[in-house]
Amino acid sequence: MRHHVLNMGEVQGQGYVGQALGAADMFASVYSRRLNYRPAEPHWAERDRFLLSTGHYAIGLYAALAEAGIVPIEELESYGSDDSRLPMSGMASYTPGMEISGGSLGHGLTVAVGMALGLRHQNAASLVYNFLSDGELDEGSTWEAAMGAAHHRLGNLIGLVDMNALQADGPTEGVLSIEPVHDKWAAAGWSVHRVDGNDPAALLDALDVACSQAAPTGRPSIVICDTRIGYGVPMLETREKAHFMRIDEDEWSVCRDQLTARFADADFHEGARS
Repeated sequence: MRHHVLNMGEVQGQGYVGQALGAADMFASVYSRRLNYRPAEPHWAERDRFLLSTGHYAIGLYAALAEAGIVPIEELESYGSDDSRLPMSGMASYTPGMEISGGSLGHGLTVAVGMALGLRHQNAASLVYNFLSDGELDEGSTWEAAMGAAHHRLGNLIGLVDMNALQADGPTEGVLSIEPVHDKWAAAGWSVHRVDGNDPAALLDALDVACSQAAPTGRPSIVICDTRIGYGVPMLETREKAHFMRIDEDEWSVCRDQLTARFADADFHEGARS
């Protein structure tokens, strides 16, 4: 998936590459282990819903959709191009498997609450997963939705927060302090798990616990994932301007070599549940 991200990023020479590299383990954990879906039927009624609230992370989700068989891998070459089904910001009207058009932060969890409530009214066993960013926790609508989910006892809702400590205006803590994040979600009535978001084993364990608690009614769950921008490519992990990266033409091959070296012995692949 990280190689897919670099290949797509090179098409444009820039983009939200750092976020996608950092969150790759989050996407992989959900799609390889927990999400119930049918690759050939993106609108299958009994599917679990995965909502990408942070539309600019679409490059990372496209890599997951390709590995999941929902989007052809060769189609990744069209990323961000005219008439592509893979625009730089996620849009549900274009991309198979994209549940919402994210981008204006603070809307995703609100939509997720509505979906989870609707699925419960339908007596559906499907779960709703909502991917958020730490910068998104600056938004008041996120916390209104969090309280609403607990109030309605939406045990079929699972959130994942990418805590990469960076947003468009600078380090998250310098823009608007959000800690103690664990205590805030717990106070809102959620079951809370916090893990190293670049540790697949820890991520899978947390998701397994969250899903084991999932039920039509009960406490919603949140998995807070501490990640590192550009994870897997040292050149990008230390880059100062990392929110929207511009990578020189001669640097892409270096990025690939570093990524290959970093994960030369890694083996992280499991089939989806359906």
